[in-house]
Parts: sequence; C-alpha cells; structure tokens
Amino acid sequence: MRPFFLILLFNFFINCQNLHADKNNVAVGLDSIKPVGQFKKLMLKQRIQAIDSTKLDSLDVFEPTINSPKSVIYSKDGNKFYVNSLEGFATIVFDSKTLKKIGVIKHVFDIRNKNLFKNNETTAFDYQFKQQLPDFNTFKGKPVEGCLSHNGKYLWVTYYRRDWDENAESPSAVAIIDTETDQIVRVIPSGPLPKMIACSPDNQYIAITHWGDNTVGILDISSQNVMDFKYISHVIIDERLTMNYQSDVKVDRDNECGNCLRGTVFSPDSKKILVAKMGGNGIALIDLTTMKYLGTITGMKQNLRHLVINNNDLILSSNKYGFVQKATLKDLLHLDFSNKNKIITYEKWQTIHVGKGARTIDVTNDGKYIFACVNNDCKIAVIEASSMTVVDSISVSKFPVGMAISPNSRQLIITSQGKKDVLFAGNAVSVFEIIYN
Repeated sequence: MRPFFLILLFNFFINCQNLHADKNNVAVGLDSIKPVGQFKKLMLKQRIQAIDSTKLDSLDVFEPTINSPKSVIYSKDGNKFYVNSLEGFATIVFDSKTLKKIGVIKHVFDIRNKNLFKNNETTAFDYQFKQQLPDFNTFKGKPVEGCLSHNGKYLWVTYYRRDWDENAESPSAVAIIDTETDQIVRVIPSGPLPKMIACSPDNQYIAITHWGDNTVGILDISSQNVMDFKYISHVIIDERLTMNYQSDVKVDRDNECGNCLRGTVFSPDSKKILVAKMGGNGIALIDLTTMKYLGTITGMKQNLRHLVINNNDLILSSNKYGFVQKATLKDLLHLDFSNKNKIITYEKWQTIHVGKGARTIDVTNDGKYIFACVNNDCKIAVIEASSMTVVDSISVSKFPVGMAISPNSRQLIITSQGKKDVLFAGNAVSVFEIIYN
C-alpha cells in the first residue's frame, strides 16, 4: 500500500503549477499584495467547501451540496448568489451578506413536473434522441452556466446534458428560475450540450450556445409570460456536427465538439452576437437582423474561453495559452463580411499574460478592473483595464473556473471545480472582499 499512498501524495502536492498554491485551501483571511491605484487588495472572507468535514479552517463552512461547482451568478440586487453544482444536479442559493445557504434548486424532473414542459415538449428544432425511453422529460440536469433576464426576474440555467445521455448527443434543456421564489417555472429543450447562455441588453432575445454541434439557438423572450418564450432561429457556425457515437463507447465531449462554442455576448445595441470558438479559432459573428452567421474574426490568441464587453471594448480569455486580451468593440462589429469572405483577421489586440488556464473573466461596474480565473496556477489575477497590466494576484482553492463580481463590485465569488484525478481539490466556493483605497 505504501507505493500507492506515495503516488497519491505526490499528485496532491504537484497538481498546481503555482508553487505558492501547494495547498487546496489558502488560509482564510490571507491578504493579497501589491496594492495599485484605486484597487487595494482581495481578502478571502469565507470558503464554502465539500472537501473535508473534519479538517476545517475557522471560517470554513462544510457544505455537501457543493459538488463540482461550475459557475456562479448574482441576483440583480446582489442580495443572493447562485452556484451551479454540476455533479450535484442542483443550483445552491446563498445570502450574499450572511453567506448562509438559503435554498437548493434541484434539477430533477419526473411526471410530477409535467407542468414545467410546455405541451410536454421534449426537443427543439429537428434534434432526435438517441435513446429509447418511456419519458424523455424524466431526467436530472447538470447545470453549467446561467444568465438573468427581465431585469433580473428570471435566472436561466443550461444543462450540460440529461443524466442518462452519457455522450451528450441528444437534446438537453434549459431551466428558467423565478428569482423571487427560487423555483423553476419552465424547462425548455435545447440542442446537445448547451454551455453558455446570454440575454440581449434589450431583453428581446436569449442565445443558447451549443458546445455539442456548432450551433446557436435563439429565443424570443419579449413576452412577460415564460410560456410564451419560443425559438425563432437555429444558427449554424461553419458546419453542423453529426453525432453518431456508439452507445457502448464513452466519448470525451469536452474535446469532441468541433468549434467547441463557448463565450457568448450580445452587442450593446442587441443587433449582433459574438461567440468564441474555443476548439476552433476566432470569434463567430451573428447578425440578428437576418439571423445569419456572418463569419469569423481571427487575429487574437486561440482557445478562447470567455467573452465580456467592458464599455467600448471586447475582453476575452485565452484558456490554453493563458492570456487576456481586449480590442475596440466597434471595430469588430463593423468588419465587412459582404465579399463572402468568412474569415477576417483583426490584429489590434492589447494582450496580457495571466497564466495558463485563463477561464472565466469579469469586470468591475466602473470598468476599471478585470478579474480572471487562472485554473492551472490556482489563482485569481486582477488586471487594470486601461493599461492591461496585472496589478495583483491571489491564491485560491484548486482549480478555479467560475466567478462573479457583485453589482456593487465589493464582493467576488470564485467556484473551484476540481479535477477527477487530483485528490482534495475543488468542490469549493471562495468568497472574497474587494477592498479599494
């Protein structure tokens, strides 16, 4: 048993490339350093984790519902935050002031939830199920990402897949949660493996990005009645993937995904959608006037993971290569694809290296600072947006993937998903106070 134990111990100590992050949990209350300008520091206030119920820091909270936390979303007023527990089939609700758990939204459905599926709908567009089941709407959903609509009234949550769809090749679904009651009020079918979801600034559209087959589903949500929401377009980016996997062979859908469409944002005027090609190269542009794919913008780093708009700029994260970049949004939106050239290279990017595994990014409400999850180095990087320079970094529980900054930009939540082959890692939600001079 001793050699096996030593191997496990070795894996535990080397899983992060960043040497100062050699423990899964940095000490609660540990300050970051190098205050620059208005931003002063990050202070870790609490860690909500499901790693160990016996060896806890004084401010650690053991919470078994935190199971592979993928993302986090604040309510519109900032009083609550929602953690999507991917492998727990649940969205966990916390009070942002007390940091107490105040609810668990279970993504588990059977015949008793028939009212959530309009006309008992099971699929969207022309998608077909590869399985033979008596009821496709009896399933557990794996929550991935989320966004708010209707001035914060509704929280939309995508399901990576239905629990019985092992290769994520059948239609999945999206839940709509009423943030006043924290109850699911409708479940809408989607294409295979939806990850990112975004709401247009004018609250007319929702875009659901299908990692599974290079497509984007667009819904009309102009009504105030959730049962009126409906698909109006199904946009193919380059080429729609066919999924004919053998039922007895497990497929790595994290990599078998074509363009692996990920980061998704609407333009401020709600006329275009930008979609990151994480497995391909560049950013796809969709025109909402025609509901057509215009083409792809290249010239930035590859392996794009996340997109955000910050005032006049588009900000992106390059996962594999560890960069955060920005470019003038107006320049990107006005590129001319009319000559049937589907690829245009744009090279005026400002770039900063933050460390390999740059995942989710977010921006303070004044647009001055960009925060980035650096997965491989188990840290959070703070970037001054105007100069695109790193002004601070702090260790965080392994391995950070999701983040959200509170509406008042005083609190930062990080979700650390962990990795299957690394012991005592992930399954943690870290709460930081953002302190300014």
